[in-house]
Amino acid sequence: DSGPALLREAGLLSKLTKLGWRVEDLPDLDFESICNPDELLKKNPDIQRKAKNSTLVGLGARALADVVEKKIREGRFPLILGGDHSIGIGSLAGILKARPNTGVIWVDAHADLNTPDISESGNMHGMPVGILMKGMMEDHNSIPGLEWLGGDGESRKSPPRLSPKSIVYVGLRDVDAAERSIIRKLGIKAYTMHDIDHYGIGRIMDMTLKYLLKDDPNRPLHLSYDIDAVDPTQAPATGTT
Repeated sequence: DSGPALLREAGLLSKLTKLGWRVEDLPDLDFESICNPDELLKKNPDIQRKAKNSTLVGLGARALADVVEKKIREGRFPLILGGDHSIGIGSLAGILKARPNTGVIWVDAHADLNTPDISESGNMHGMPVGILMKGMMEDHNSIPGLEWLGGDGESRKSPPRLSPKSIVYVGLRDVDAAERSIIRKLGIKAYTMHDIDHYGIGRIMDMTLKYLLKDDPNRPLHLSYDIDAVDPTQAPATGTT
């Protein structure tokens, strides 16, 4: 979780400025002010085992989604840093709230297409796409911390959802059996590491962009990049082989 701080220490902000960007560096999420996870865990431990730390992750994601949506509506380009891909719940939700027609390029060794009902581990960093995918979860209100994705107040009219045709996976190499079945069932476009080795990353990205932009060349695109997509010899700390 110290990833964002380490990226700052490595000079990310100055490098972005040198590229011509005007940078507004917002503070990291303060989870202690968002909720008390220990107290909330005691209230519903069974649900929390299906979605570990769901209250903390869910409320943190909501705070992130609100900031991302606000900055996009202000005409800003959000660059979101995190040490765990569960932040994808918040970043993707905020983007879809502001621009529902966004196409998504998900560069990752994993599909992150689990939900609390099908996850083998209960780890929420494996759920950001599944939680937001149309038709994947019937009742977000049943999971502590995710009630805002089921719709509360005005948001109940149109909670953020991702169409299966609006995402392309790039770099998959470690996908759960249930996720593989869903990818086939929903017809989600997916390129594995085998595909990259066969075609080359340049052609894969050309095919990805052609697929996402074929019906709307001007639609916005979101890139979600998980470091475990990198060869483990270059990024051994990710733990994915």
